[in-house]
Amino acid sequence: MTGHELISLMHQSHRRVHITGTPENGVIAALDLEGRLFAVINGRVLNRVVPSAITNRSNKNAFLNPGGDALWPAPEGTCFGYEYAAGKWRVPPAITGAVWEVAEYSTGRSVIRAEIDLVNNRQLGIPCEFERHIEIEANEKSLIQNVTEIIRYIGEKRLTNDEFRLAPWSLCQFDSGDGCNVIMPPPAQTDIWDMYVSSLSKRKLSEGNYVVDTKTDFRFQLGLGENVPWIKYIKYNDFHVKRFAGILPQGQSFIDISDSPPDHFPSEKGVSLSIYCDPSGFMEIEACGGCPEILLPGTELSVKIITEYKMNNEY
Repeated sequence: MTGHELISLMHQSHRRVHITGTPENGVIAALDLEGRLFAVINGRVLNRVVPSAITNRSNKNAFLNPGGDALWPAPEGTCFGYEYAAGKWRVPPAITGAVWEVAEYSTGRSVIRAEIDLVNNRQLGIPCEFERHIEIEANEKSLIQNVTEIIRYIGEKRLTNDEFRLAPWSLCQFDSGDGCNVIMPPPAQTDIWDMYVSSLSKRKLSEGNYVVDTKTDFRFQLGLGENVPWIKYIKYNDFHVKRFAGILPQGQSFIDISDSPPDHFPSEKGVSLSIYCDPSGFMEIEACGGCPEILLPGTELSVKIITEYKMNNEY
């Protein structure tokens, strides 16, 4: 899909867009699709796009996943997560229906913002502002996307870590399948783990890299600790995307982001980067921010995530 085709599809579906850079070389922000970002190089959208999830709407019966790069709140599950407040897994309507606005923009830079009131699995309400500060350097062969992801607490109550967990979490989607792998520097055993079922059959060492095969007939997700500096999605003979771990503000720590049952307490394994692979044919390279021990009014949870998109398979 081209950048112009994506913009046209958004307009036909009565969705607002904002462009940082140009439709040929830049980032398209879908303001009415959870503020998701779509990277474009030489006219081509590189992130996964699901047209039917753009033309239709998510509701209580189904979440429609349009692809792109989304900012979500972590954790997903556990007693402090945000996907089980109504009992069963769902993406809260505060996220799917959020009204994102352009707060600032200039050449190569934009800030988009939305108010999103979260309710965790203990039924605690946490009013927030979500912000994405987008800066790009782009040409016809590469795009460097620097995004500072912010969740700002705008409530009045002081919260302690026996009441909440909260961190910004960026999920960047691509197609999976034949010829689509993720590589990283070989991690220590303590810096890589399965969140759900074992994925050892999908992992190997090759030519000095640790390789994850994204083609799968089962759902799996890898958590990566803060000593893993980057992960790289490779679509062979086409393009690759390298995502770097962010540095956290002082006083914030990585947390367990897993989709664990809502009666579970989070583990002590803090996730910096993550790889999610789904049998339906898509995958995510994810990057996480951190959480403080105390949440005070005005606290900003932030992480700067660098994502490098490059054409061809030179890596």
